[in-house]
Amino acid sequence: MFEALVKKSHNEQQLYDAMRASLTTGTKLISPTQLLRRAASMSPDTVAIIFENQSITYRDLFRRACALTRVLRATVRPGDRALICFENSPEFYVAYFAAWQAGAVVIPLNTFLREREINHILSDARPSVIITSSNRVELFTRAGIDALPPILTEELMVLGSEADELSEDEIPNIGIDELAALLYTSGTTGEPKGVMLSSNNIITNVLQAVVRIKLTQIERVFAVLPLFHAFAQCACVWAAVLTTCTVILVPRIDRRKILHALKHKPTIFLGVPALFGLLCLLKTAPLDSVKFFASGGDALSDKIRMAFELIYRRKICSGFGMTEASPVISWDLEDELESTDAAGKPLIGVEVAIRNHEGNEVSHGTIGAIWVRGGNVMLGYYNAPDMTARVIKHGWLDTGDLGYINARGRVVITGRLKDLIKHKSFNIYPQEVENVIAMHSNVLRVGVIGKPDEADGEIAVAYVQLRVAEQGVEHALEALCKAQLAFYKVPKLFYCSVDELPLTVTGKVDKKVLRKIQIGPSTNRDERTG
Repeated sequence: MFEALVKKSHNEQQLYDAMRASLTTGTKLISPTQLLRRAASMSPDTVAIIFENQSITYRDLFRRACALTRVLRATVRPGDRALICFENSPEFYVAYFAAWQAGAVVIPLNTFLREREINHILSDARPSVIITSSNRVELFTRAGIDALPPILTEELMVLGSEADELSEDEIPNIGIDELAALLYTSGTTGEPKGVMLSSNNIITNVLQAVVRIKLTQIERVFAVLPLFHAFAQCACVWAAVLTTCTVILVPRIDRRKILHALKHKPTIFLGVPALFGLLCLLKTAPLDSVKFFASGGDALSDKIRMAFELIYRRKICSGFGMTEASPVISWDLEDELESTDAAGKPLIGVEVAIRNHEGNEVSHGTIGAIWVRGGNVMLGYYNAPDMTARVIKHGWLDTGDLGYINARGRVVITGRLKDLIKHKSFNIYPQEVENVIAMHSNVLRVGVIGKPDEADGEIAVAYVQLRVAEQGVEHALEALCKAQLAFYKVPKLFYCSVDELPLTVTGKVDKKVLRKIQIGPSTNRDERTG
């Protein structure tokens, strides 16, 4: 398939152009709705998914999806929306591609959401059908929607492997600029927003990522991140099926299930910093078969990166992305000596600009807002034209992240604009402070946020989750910060406890929740005048 193109191409641009041409008939780029049919036609006996003790070929996966597609046609018309809610399982893939093959827009739902959040998404998206596991039906019925759409469960997928296959003509194509997927973000402020991704957004970013990592059929991708997450969908659903490689699917982040799945010898391991932290605690996980490890979803701390390298003698590669960019923007696979906040060069076809608050580009090495442009940038937010206009201007997407371009052309991330702490006339980037605090051996997690202060505008406050209770650890952490950071960056308050910090679904500290915590007087505040 793509193996020959990889061997012939001398650079990423050439490889990208060749791959895109191979997926284009005349001027028509392949539709995502055709991806699974194409995979089953080209590699019917290749194992698509290894899940616990099951091995499912692309032929079987396609037939199961075809069986469900025929059921969906009684309810779904092209352009309708199909909401999909499964934990990591083959059923997620069957439902996802069955909906696409019926011409529907897929809405993969975060499985951690509760009734109120589900109510918002159902009210906003108005799906024509819900496809979910039988144990979640009650959750949807409790969501409070008056006219709940039909709910289909995994019971319809059991006998699908013997179904007749749909032909290419029986599967509707999604136009290049038509909506193909609606991904609701976690909602760092306010309610979750529906990110609209077109057919072109998806195929473009898949090819950009495939070119960077040179993904081919021989690879085995370790899929333990939730499949509803954009990063996991890009790598483990879209890219995997496009290249007909094998996905080793893990139901959830669980020590025993991870160790069991590693027996299948993955070659590519995708994770978030919290997952790599877990591997460090395991110390002897069998990872020798892995060619590279890629981290996304949150900033990778020096502590985790160094511990992983010390224990496993391997590098964790960092990347940068967001759902609104389909989601990958840049990726670093080869730089041995880059710092953890360096997220590699932009992918082919992705432009990155660093701008000041007036919207003007700044010079290399200067921190500013990160803007991106390319075929991977979303259509916009669903039912929210005003919000879309605030982040997309003249084709450029304001990511909301801060960073700069270093001397080697790598994107360096310094934090989120909304997390920036403005202390007197200084800017404090929480990610830098968190990285220092995390160096302490008793620190498990840390989140630094800004709190309003009459005298200083904002003060930095550190919430720290300890491994074990420790008397006076606040003073030790303050001393560590003073030794490593400029005086104005040192948090004025340290709240340390063994209690779990609030986390998002990808395992990063949820600062939205931290900001709601009411704090008392500044008992350990440094009254410096500097």
